[in-house]
Amino acid sequence: MKSRSPACMRGMVGLSTIAVLMLAIDLHDVTKTYRGGVQALRGVSLAVQAGEIFGLLGPNGAGKSTLVKIIMTVVRPTSLRGTVLGQPVGTQSVLSRIGYLPEHHRFPQYLTGRQVIDFFGALGKVPRAVRRPRTEELLELVGMREWGNRRVTTYSKGMQQRIGIAAALINDPELVVLDEPTDGVDPVGRREIRDMLLRLRSQGRTVLVNSHLLSEVEMLADRVAIINQGTTLAQGTIEELTQESHRYEIEALHAPDMVVTAVGPVVGLVSSTDPTLRTFAIPTRDAAIIQPAIDALRAAGATVTRVERARETLEDLFVRSVIDERGRAMPGAQRPSAAPLAAPPTAPLAPPRTPPEVRS
Repeated sequence: MKSRSPACMRGMVGLSTIAVLMLAIDLHDVTKTYRGGVQALRGVSLAVQAGEIFGLLGPNGAGKSTLVKIIMTVVRPTSLRGTVLGQPVGTQSVLSRIGYLPEHHRFPQYLTGRQVIDFFGALGKVPRAVRRPRTEELLELVGMREWGNRRVTTYSKGMQQRIGIAAALINDPELVVLDEPTDGVDPVGRREIRDMLLRLRSQGRTVLVNSHLLSEVEMLADRVAIINQGTTLAQGTIEELTQESHRYEIEALHAPDMVVTAVGPVVGLVSSTDPTLRTFAIPTRDAAIIQPAIDALRAAGATVTRVERARETLEDLFVRSVIDERGRAMPGAQRPSAAPLAAPPTAPLAPPRTPPEVRS
Protein backbone atom coordinates (compact mmCIF):
# COMPACT_ATOMS: atom_id res chain seq x y z
CA MET A 1 0.00 0.00 0.00
CA LYS A 2 1.59 3.24 -1.16
CA SER A 3 -0.11 5.64 1.23
CA ARG A 4 -2.78 5.81 3.88
CA SER A 5 -5.64 8.26 4.06
CA PRO A 6 -5.68 10.91 6.85
CA ALA A 7 -8.46 8.96 8.55
CA CYS A 8 -6.33 5.84 8.51
CA MET A 9 -3.33 7.74 9.85
CA ARG A 10 -5.43 9.08 12.71
CA GLY A 11 -6.49 5.50 13.38
CA MET A 12 -2.84 4.43 13.49
CA VAL A 13 -2.11 6.97 16.23
CA GLY A 14 -4.97 5.50 18.22
CA LEU A 15 -3.60 2.00 17.70
CA SER A 16 -0.19 3.00 19.04
CA THR A 17 -1.80 4.52 22.13
CA ILE A 18 -3.82 1.36 22.76
CA ALA A 19 -0.70 -0.79 22.37
CA VAL A 20 0.89 1.10 25.26
CA LEU A 21 -2.13 1.32 27.54
CA MET A 22 -3.76 -2.10 27.68
CA LEU A 23 -4.29 -5.70 26.72
CA ALA A 24 -6.41 -6.08 23.61
CA ILE A 25 -8.08 -9.19 25.07
CA ASP A 26 -8.07 -9.95 28.79
CA LEU A 27 -10.38 -12.84 29.69
CA HIS A 28 -10.58 -14.94 32.84
CA ASP A 29 -12.59 -18.02 33.81
CA VAL A 30 -14.70 -18.11 30.64
CA THR A 31 -17.29 -20.90 30.79
CA LYS A 32 -19.96 -22.00 28.35
CA THR A 33 -22.47 -24.78 28.98
CA TYR A 34 -24.94 -25.57 26.22
CA ARG A 35 -28.35 -27.11 26.67
CA GLY A 36 -28.08 -30.72 27.69
CA GLY A 37 -25.16 -29.98 29.98
CA VAL A 38 -22.47 -29.97 27.26
CA GLN A 39 -19.54 -27.92 28.57
CA ALA A 40 -17.67 -26.25 25.72
CA LEU A 41 -15.52 -24.03 27.95
CA ARG A 42 -14.50 -24.82 31.53
CA GLY A 43 -12.69 -21.73 32.76
CA VAL A 44 -10.53 -20.54 29.87
CA SER A 45 -8.24 -17.56 30.46
CA LEU A 46 -6.65 -15.57 27.65
CA ALA A 47 -4.38 -12.50 27.62
CA VAL A 48 -3.59 -11.01 24.22
CA GLN A 49 -1.26 -8.03 24.21
CA ALA A 50 -2.11 -5.09 21.97
CA GLY A 51 -0.06 -4.98 18.77
CA GLU A 52 0.88 -8.66 18.66
CA ILE A 53 -0.08 -11.68 16.56
CA PHE A 54 -1.56 -14.29 18.89
CA GLY A 55 -2.13 -17.91 17.87
CA LEU A 56 -5.08 -19.85 19.30
CA LEU A 57 -4.40 -23.58 19.05
CA GLY A 58 -6.22 -26.74 20.01
CA PRO A 59 -7.62 -30.00 18.60
CA ASN A 60 -11.09 -30.27 17.12
CA GLY A 61 -13.71 -29.85 19.83
CA ALA A 62 -11.33 -28.01 22.16
CA GLY A 63 -13.55 -24.92 22.42
CA LYS A 64 -11.56 -22.51 20.24
CA SER A 65 -14.42 -21.55 17.96
CA THR A 66 -16.76 -21.10 20.92
CA LEU A 67 -14.24 -18.75 22.52
CA VAL A 68 -13.89 -16.74 19.30
CA LYS A 69 -17.68 -16.47 19.00
CA ILE A 70 -17.89 -15.24 22.59
CA ILE A 71 -15.32 -12.54 21.82
CA MET A 72 -17.40 -11.56 18.78
CA THR A 73 -20.65 -11.67 20.85
CA VAL A 74 -22.10 -14.35 18.55
CA VAL A 75 -22.38 -16.73 21.53
CA ARG A 76 -23.31 -15.66 25.04
CA PRO A 77 -21.00 -17.09 27.73
CA THR A 78 -22.33 -18.82 30.82
CA SER A 79 -19.86 -16.78 32.86
CA LEU A 80 -16.71 -14.74 32.35
CA ARG A 81 -14.57 -11.93 33.70
CA GLY A 82 -12.59 -9.63 31.48
CA THR A 83 -12.47 -7.09 28.69
CA VAL A 84 -11.99 -6.71 24.94
CA LEU A 85 -10.27 -3.47 23.89
CA GLY A 86 -10.67 -2.18 27.42
CA GLN A 87 -14.45 -2.65 27.57
CA PRO A 88 -16.60 -5.44 29.03
CA VAL A 89 -17.23 -8.28 26.59
CA GLY A 90 -20.45 -7.61 24.71
CA THR A 91 -20.14 -3.83 24.63
CA GLN A 92 -21.70 -2.93 21.28
CA SER A 93 -19.45 0.06 20.64
CA VAL A 94 -16.41 -2.24 20.72
CA LEU A 95 -17.62 -4.29 17.75
CA SER A 96 -17.02 -1.37 15.38
CA ARG A 97 -13.35 -1.57 16.37
CA ILE A 98 -13.01 -5.27 15.53
CA GLY A 99 -12.56 -6.96 12.15
CA TYR A 100 -13.69 -10.59 11.83
CA LEU A 101 -13.16 -13.33 9.25
CA PRO A 102 -15.21 -16.43 10.20
CA GLU A 103 -13.96 -19.88 9.27
CA HIS A 104 -16.88 -20.74 6.96
CA HIS A 105 -17.77 -17.66 4.98
CA ARG A 106 -19.62 -17.36 1.68
CA PHE A 107 -19.97 -14.21 -0.37
CA PRO A 108 -22.91 -13.33 -2.65
CA GLN A 109 -21.74 -14.97 -5.85
CA TYR A 110 -22.89 -12.21 -8.21
CA LEU A 111 -20.71 -9.59 -6.48
CA THR A 112 -17.22 -8.60 -7.51
CA GLY A 113 -14.40 -8.52 -4.99
CA ARG A 114 -14.60 -4.73 -4.85
CA GLN A 115 -18.35 -4.89 -4.20
CA VAL A 116 -17.90 -7.51 -1.46
CA ILE A 117 -15.59 -5.20 0.47
CA ASP A 118 -17.93 -2.25 -0.03
CA PHE A 119 -20.94 -4.38 0.96
CA PHE A 120 -19.39 -5.34 4.29
CA GLY A 121 -18.38 -1.74 4.87
CA ALA A 122 -22.00 -0.71 4.40
CA LEU A 123 -23.12 -3.41 6.85
CA GLY A 124 -20.63 -1.99 9.34
CA LYS A 125 -22.00 1.53 8.79
CA VAL A 126 -18.74 2.83 7.35
CA PRO A 127 -19.60 6.09 5.52
CA ARG A 128 -19.59 5.82 1.73
CA ALA A 129 -17.05 8.63 1.42
CA VAL A 130 -14.67 6.55 3.56
CA ARG A 131 -15.54 3.15 2.04
CA ARG A 132 -14.54 3.92 -1.52
CA PRO A 133 -10.93 5.05 -0.96
CA ARG A 134 -10.53 2.50 1.82
CA THR A 135 -11.67 -0.30 -0.51
CA GLU A 136 -9.01 0.67 -3.04
CA GLU A 137 -6.33 0.71 -0.33
CA LEU A 138 -7.37 -2.73 0.87
CA LEU A 139 -7.45 -4.25 -2.63
CA GLU A 140 -3.85 -3.13 -3.00
CA LEU A 141 -2.93 -4.39 0.47
CA VAL A 142 -4.22 -7.90 -0.25
CA GLY A 143 -2.87 -7.97 -3.81
CA MET A 144 -6.29 -8.03 -5.50
CA ARG A 145 -6.48 -4.65 -7.24
CA GLU A 146 -6.27 -6.20 -10.72
CA TRP A 147 -9.00 -8.71 -9.84
CA GLY A 148 -11.28 -6.33 -7.99
CA ASN A 149 -13.86 -6.06 -10.79
CA ARG A 150 -14.23 -9.81 -11.32
CA ARG A 151 -17.01 -11.81 -9.72
CA VAL A 152 -16.04 -13.86 -6.68
CA THR A 153 -17.23 -17.00 -8.52
CA THR A 154 -14.05 -16.72 -10.62
CA TYR A 155 -11.78 -16.59 -7.56
CA SER A 156 -9.64 -19.38 -6.18
CA LYS A 157 -9.89 -20.27 -2.49
CA GLY A 158 -6.83 -18.18 -1.72
CA MET A 159 -8.24 -15.17 -3.55
CA GLN A 160 -11.52 -15.46 -1.66
CA GLN A 161 -9.58 -15.55 1.62
CA ARG A 162 -7.75 -12.37 0.62
CA ILE A 163 -11.02 -10.62 -0.14
CA GLY A 164 -12.36 -11.90 3.20
CA ILE A 165 -9.40 -10.39 5.04
CA ALA A 166 -9.91 -7.11 3.17
CA ALA A 167 -13.59 -7.12 4.16
CA ALA A 168 -12.54 -7.68 7.78
CA LEU A 169 -10.35 -4.57 7.56
CA ILE A 170 -12.85 -2.20 5.92
CA ASN A 171 -13.72 -0.57 9.26
CA ASP A 172 -10.00 0.09 10.02
CA PRO A 173 -10.14 -2.17 13.12
CA GLU A 174 -7.80 -2.18 16.09
CA LEU A 175 -8.34 -5.92 16.66
CA VAL A 176 -8.51 -8.42 13.78
CA VAL A 177 -9.92 -11.90 14.53
CA LEU A 178 -9.22 -14.49 11.83
CA ASP A 179 -10.64 -18.02 12.05
CA GLU A 180 -8.58 -20.39 9.86
CA PRO A 181 -7.39 -17.65 7.45
CA THR A 182 -5.27 -20.10 5.40
CA ASP A 183 -7.85 -22.89 5.27
CA GLY A 184 -7.64 -24.61 1.87
CA VAL A 185 -5.02 -22.19 0.57
CA ASP A 186 -2.00 -23.45 -1.40
CA PRO A 187 1.56 -22.89 -0.08
CA VAL A 188 2.13 -19.77 -2.19
CA GLY A 189 -1.17 -18.28 -1.02
CA ARG A 190 -0.36 -19.13 2.62
CA ARG A 191 2.92 -17.28 2.36
CA GLU A 192 1.21 -14.22 0.86
CA ILE A 193 -1.41 -14.22 3.63
CA ARG A 194 1.33 -14.64 6.23
CA ASP A 195 3.17 -11.61 4.84
CA MET A 196 -0.11 -9.69 4.89
CA LEU A 197 -0.68 -10.47 8.58
CA LEU A 198 2.85 -9.36 9.41
CA ARG A 199 2.10 -6.05 7.70
CA LEU A 200 -1.02 -5.69 9.85
CA ARG A 201 1.11 -6.13 12.95
CA SER A 202 3.60 -3.56 11.69
CA GLN A 203 0.67 -1.12 11.47
CA GLY A 204 0.05 -1.59 15.20
CA ARG A 205 -2.99 -3.85 14.89
CA THR A 206 -3.65 -6.82 17.14
CA VAL A 207 -4.26 -10.07 15.25
CA LEU A 208 -5.87 -13.15 16.82
CA VAL A 209 -5.43 -16.21 14.58
CA ASN A 210 -7.28 -19.47 15.16
CA SER A 211 -5.55 -22.11 13.03
CA HIS A 212 -4.78 -25.82 12.70
CA LEU A 213 -1.65 -25.16 10.63
CA LEU A 214 0.94 -25.21 13.39
CA SER A 215 3.87 -24.43 11.11
CA GLU A 216 2.10 -21.27 9.95
CA VAL A 217 1.40 -20.16 13.51
CA GLU A 218 4.99 -20.90 14.52
CA MET A 219 6.26 -18.54 11.80
CA LEU A 220 3.70 -15.84 12.62
CA ALA A 221 2.74 -15.67 16.26
CA ASP A 222 4.42 -13.64 18.98
CA ARG A 223 2.60 -15.76 21.55
CA VAL A 224 0.21 -18.72 21.54
CA ALA A 225 -2.34 -20.43 23.75
CA ILE A 226 -3.17 -24.15 23.60
CA ILE A 227 -6.74 -25.04 24.54
CA ASN A 228 -8.16 -28.53 25.07
CA GLN A 229 -11.37 -29.81 26.63
CA GLY A 230 -12.44 -26.24 27.29
CA THR A 231 -9.43 -25.30 29.41
CA THR A 232 -6.19 -23.41 28.79
CA LEU A 233 -3.28 -25.87 28.88
CA ALA A 234 -0.45 -23.47 28.07
CA GLN A 235 0.05 -19.82 27.14
CA GLY A 236 3.10 -17.73 26.32
CA THR A 237 5.82 -17.33 23.71
CA ILE A 238 6.98 -20.49 21.96
CA GLU A 239 10.40 -19.99 23.55
CA GLU A 240 8.84 -19.81 27.02
CA LEU A 241 6.66 -22.86 26.49
CA THR A 242 9.48 -25.02 25.15
CA GLN A 243 12.31 -23.83 27.40
CA GLU A 244 11.96 -26.84 29.71
CA SER A 245 12.08 -29.25 26.78
CA HIS A 246 15.58 -28.51 25.51
CA ARG A 247 17.61 -31.62 24.87
CA TYR A 248 20.81 -32.86 23.32
CA GLU A 249 20.81 -35.59 20.70
CA ILE A 250 23.75 -37.93 20.32
CA GLU A 251 23.88 -40.05 17.16
CA ALA A 252 26.24 -43.02 17.14
CA LEU A 253 27.07 -46.05 14.98
CA HIS A 254 27.26 -49.54 16.53
CA ALA A 255 26.09 -48.18 19.87
CA PRO A 256 24.67 -50.25 22.76
CA ASP A 257 20.91 -50.28 23.35
CA MET A 258 21.26 -48.04 26.39
CA VAL A 259 23.69 -45.51 27.78
CA VAL A 260 23.81 -44.27 31.37
CA THR A 261 23.94 -40.48 31.75
CA ALA A 262 23.90 -38.04 34.64
CA VAL A 263 20.10 -37.81 34.26
CA GLY A 264 19.66 -41.60 34.20
CA PRO A 265 19.57 -44.40 31.62
CA VAL A 266 18.68 -43.31 28.08
CA VAL A 267 17.49 -45.79 25.44
CA GLY A 268 18.75 -45.22 21.91
CA LEU A 269 16.23 -45.04 19.09
CA VAL A 270 17.18 -47.11 16.04
CA SER A 271 17.27 -45.29 12.71
CA SER A 272 14.61 -46.37 10.21
CA THR A 273 17.19 -46.28 7.40
CA ASP A 274 20.25 -47.73 9.14
CA PRO A 275 19.80 -50.38 11.89
CA THR A 276 23.36 -49.77 13.12
CA LEU A 277 22.61 -46.11 13.85
CA ARG A 278 21.04 -45.03 17.15
CA THR A 279 20.00 -41.63 18.47
CA PHE A 280 20.09 -40.88 22.20
CA ALA A 281 17.98 -37.89 23.35
CA ILE A 282 19.19 -36.50 26.69
CA PRO A 283 16.82 -33.97 28.35
CA THR A 284 19.15 -31.19 29.47
CA ARG A 285 20.29 -27.67 28.58
CA ASP A 286 23.74 -28.28 30.09
CA ALA A 287 26.37 -29.53 27.64
CA ALA A 288 28.46 -30.86 30.55
CA ILE A 289 25.74 -33.42 31.31
CA ILE A 290 26.18 -35.20 27.97
CA GLN A 291 29.97 -35.62 28.08
CA PRO A 292 29.86 -38.80 30.23
CA ALA A 293 27.40 -40.29 27.74
CA ILE A 294 29.75 -39.55 24.84
CA ASP A 295 32.65 -41.11 26.77
CA ALA A 296 30.55 -44.20 27.57
CA LEU A 297 29.58 -44.66 23.91
CA ARG A 298 33.18 -44.41 22.75
CA ALA A 299 34.31 -46.82 25.47
CA ALA A 300 31.72 -49.30 24.18
CA GLY A 301 33.23 -49.11 20.69
CA ALA A 302 30.59 -46.83 19.16
CA THR A 303 31.40 -44.09 16.67
CA VAL A 304 29.75 -40.79 17.58
CA THR A 305 28.57 -39.14 14.35
CA ARG A 306 26.52 -36.23 15.64
CA VAL A 307 26.00 -34.19 18.80
CA GLU A 308 23.33 -31.55 18.49
CA ARG A 309 21.28 -29.34 20.77
CA ALA A 310 17.59 -29.68 19.92
CA ARG A 311 14.32 -28.19 21.12
CA GLU A 312 10.66 -28.96 20.76
CA THR A 313 8.82 -27.57 17.79
CA LEU A 314 5.37 -26.07 18.21
CA GLU A 315 3.90 -29.33 16.90
CA ASP A 316 5.85 -31.32 19.53
CA LEU A 317 4.55 -28.98 22.23
CA PHE A 318 1.00 -29.21 20.90
CA VAL A 319 0.96 -33.01 20.79
CA ARG A 320 2.57 -33.29 24.23
CA SER A 321 0.00 -30.88 25.67
CA VAL A 322 -3.03 -32.83 24.46
CA ILE A 323 -1.73 -36.32 25.28
CA ASP A 324 -2.38 -37.70 28.75
CA GLU A 325 0.15 -39.43 30.97
CA ARG A 326 -0.74 -42.83 29.47
CA GLY A 327 0.13 -41.66 25.97
CA ARG A 328 -3.47 -41.48 24.77
CA ALA A 329 -5.08 -38.55 23.02
CA MET A 330 -7.47 -36.67 25.28
CA PRO A 331 -11.12 -36.66 24.18
CA GLY A 332 -11.55 -34.46 21.13
CA ALA A 333 -7.81 -34.37 20.46
CA GLN A 334 -6.19 -35.44 17.25
CA ARG A 335 -2.73 -34.98 15.82
CA PRO A 336 -2.73 -31.94 13.53
CA SER A 337 -2.44 -32.74 9.84
CA ALA A 338 -0.50 -30.86 7.21
CA ALA A 339 -3.69 -29.13 6.10
CA PRO A 340 -7.16 -28.89 7.62
CA LEU A 341 -10.03 -30.87 6.13
CA ALA A 342 -12.43 -28.92 3.98
CA ALA A 343 -15.68 -28.16 5.75
CA PRO A 344 -19.12 -28.10 4.12
CA PRO A 345 -20.20 -24.63 3.03
CA THR A 346 -22.56 -22.69 5.20
CA ALA A 347 -25.55 -20.70 4.03
CA PRO A 348 -24.58 -17.56 2.10
CA LEU A 349 -24.98 -14.12 3.58
CA ALA A 350 -28.31 -12.50 2.81
CA PRO A 351 -27.69 -10.32 -0.29
CA PRO A 352 -29.44 -7.06 -1.12
CA ARG A 353 -32.81 -7.42 -2.81
CA THR A 354 -31.53 -5.88 -6.04
CA PRO A 355 -28.11 -7.07 -7.25
CA PRO A 356 -25.75 -4.14 -7.68
CA GLU A 357 -24.49 -3.38 -11.14
CA VAL A 358 -21.21 -5.15 -11.88
CA ARG A 359 -18.52 -2.89 -13.20
CA SER A 360 -16.89 -3.93 -16.44
